[in-house]
Amino acid sequence: MSFDGGKLIWLNGRMVPWNEATIHIMAHALHYGSSVFEGIRMYKTPLGPRIFRLTDHMKRLYDSAKIYRMPIPYELHELINVCKEVIVANDLTDGAYLRPIALRGYGEIGLAPKPDHPVDVAIAAWHWGAYLGNEALEQGVDVCISSWQRAAPNTLPALAKAGGNYLSSQLISTEAKRLGFAEGIALSTDGTVSEGAGENLFVIRDGELMTPSANSSILPGLTRDSIIKLAKRLGMPVKECTIPREALYLADELFFTGTAAEITPIRSVDRIQIGSGKRGPITERLQRAFFGLFNGETDDNDGWLEDLQPVAKS
Repeated sequence: MSFDGGKLIWLNGRMVPWNEATIHIMAHALHYGSSVFEGIRMYKTPLGPRIFRLTDHMKRLYDSAKIYRMPIPYELHELINVCKEVIVANDLTDGAYLRPIALRGYGEIGLAPKPDHPVDVAIAAWHWGAYLGNEALEQGVDVCISSWQRAAPNTLPALAKAGGNYLSSQLISTEAKRLGFAEGIALSTDGTVSEGAGENLFVIRDGELMTPSANSSILPGLTRDSIIKLAKRLGMPVKECTIPREALYLADELFFTGTAAEITPIRSVDRIQIGSGKRGPITERLQRAFFGLFNGETDDNDGWLEDLQPVAKS
């Protein structure tokens, strides 16, 4: 069954019908994983539709492409505006998920692309609800420690949100679901905690928030960054540090963060109950602060909410 998510996709400079947005079967990215992408949410707010940290996400797209020496043939402000155009073109006013992607297209089939290898760019948008289920935001999810570890430093760049990196995530998530869990958590090569298959992780113990640091082979997510900032404003201490596996079992609360997962509590790890076995009070307070950005209860002091008006070249 195909995924028919929307009406139109922007592909290489023009809007095309969803089912006609295709690339060649011999595209470099299809064979070698040479793509970079983003996931971005738009929310309905009292002021109208607002895209959460759109510019920051798009800057990371260019950063990921830079790491892989992949020149994106459009300027940043152009693709920011295209994201907004795609939302309007698909009549998405009550929440949406955006997927910009840049990939090495049809050219030479050799492993090492030449500097002039064509790069295709597409941006899609569709309505997408809570990634791990609406009930998970309150009741939490059951997770396991995966047998698959994250890539070691200086193998694959964890700071790049690249398609090839997500082969690791597929192994982690499919293993977890095969074993009856909602999601898996990966360890880094030294056996300490890294992140979920597609989410960052926070540990709460004695009122203190801890999250694995960038040297734990994580992709430092923008939702993760937002939660760190919101927690500090609420007077909650936050540490980015190395976290041993057993700290997960002893936590008072655990939660995932991510564009898709938003803030999802974890109620058990490897069948060991965490706290009360559902969303804890600190997680709930952070959820209120985060979702308050979109219902008007939390002030947007950082300009994270971007409207659908076109932006000029900076």
